Amino acid sequence: MRIRIKPSQAVGRVTAPPSKSMAHRQLIAAALGDVPRAVEHLEWSEDILATLDCLRALGASVTRTETGVVLGGLNPLAVEEGTVLPCRASGSTLRFLLPLALLSGRTVTFTGTERLLERPLEPYEQLCAEQRLFYDRQRDRLTVRGPLKPDEFSLRGDLSSQFTTGLLYALPFLDAPSRVTLLSPAESATYIDMTLAVLRNYGIRIVSVGSNRFHIPANQKIRPHPVQVEGDWSNAAFLEALNFLGGQVQVKGLDTLSPQGDKVFRVHFETLRKKKPVIDVRNCPDLAPILMALGAAGRGVMLEGTGRLQYKESDRGVVMAQELEKFGIQVVVDENRVWVEDGILQTPTQPLSSHGDHRIAMALTVLLTLVGGELEEAEAVSKSWPAFYDVLQGLGILIEQVEEPAIEDGLGV
Repeated sequence: MRIRIKPSQAVGRVTAPPSKSMAHRQLIAAALGDVPRAVEHLEWSEDILATLDCLRALGASVTRTETGVVLGGLNPLAVEEGTVLPCRASGSTLRFLLPLALLSGRTVTFTGTERLLERPLEPYEQLCAEQRLFYDRQRDRLTVRGPLKPDEFSLRGDLSSQFTTGLLYALPFLDAPSRVTLLSPAESATYIDMTLAVLRNYGIRIVSVGSNRFHIPANQKIRPHPVQVEGDWSNAAFLEALNFLGGQVQVKGLDTLSPQGDKVFRVHFETLRKKKPVIDVRNCPDLAPILMALGAAGRGVMLEGTGRLQYKESDRGVVMAQELEKFGIQVVVDENRVWVEDGILQTPTQPLSSHGDHRIAMALTVLLTLVGGELEEAEAVSKSWPAFYDVLQGLGILIEQVEEPAIEDGLGV
């Protein structure tokens, strides 16, 4: 889908969408309860639908309601042989559920987009090799078979917090205690904090020894209870970014005490107003695209800790550099740094591309509200926030869909 955005300012009040990161965690925890319970305030994004599809395939009872779902009854030790889990493009779904799929000792296959199955999974591959578990990774699928055994697990902390989260969900169900040790400081450590907070609320006990070691007692059970997913600081950043460009948007429904690490965006937006701003995004990599976009509209920016951007839905540093060049802004991408030069923002003379990445699409859309232009593959936002463009239009941003040119079939008709 191609859209055209005209220069316009956003004004109004809006409620933040539900947190995708918290929703994944809440849904998995609730599904593992023996009594179905409600999880309210969900956004029906592609990633959340992927997690629900996979939980259902694993054996959970899932009933959709007007505002959420009622789910439970998933016994990870009794998964059926040959179960297929359709992860779509959701890295969280795949990485969170893989250790749970290893508990039963039966064959489970994960499917998804080619880009998803290209993303790093080495910690799980190494784990399976060490425990002599079946692990077969193909271009379009990943097949594993347990059973996972209690152990002392060592993981890289600088690759993704999602591997730690996956183990923290699975290991409490084993019949002996386990330990997880991060061999290097955890990047996106706040995401592990989110996991610990959710599991604690569901009655799971995990003992943290510092920030890099976790002791997981055995034979635990989920204590199910109804929950409401809190507002999403990650996506709220795109709304408040409109204020950086002159808008007047008030975002409601955000918990300032939330463990979500991306709530730091307000601090980073203030940093962008300084001369030669420098921002470390190791613990908030999902903010990198919007920080680059606002840096291009302001005084430039140097982002540090950007190495993991290459492993997201796209190589975010590289593709943002390509798209910002269409605005006349130069960007230098290094191994672990990105420099966005200050310059005069120009209206792009050719369509921008989201590269199939929801956060790239949203960041470029925000920037186009300033100078106008077109965006291709705009539908990428459905991965996390399908209503994004509707919300912007409600705030006064001028957006219209562009008719795609017909493709000639070569038959002269």
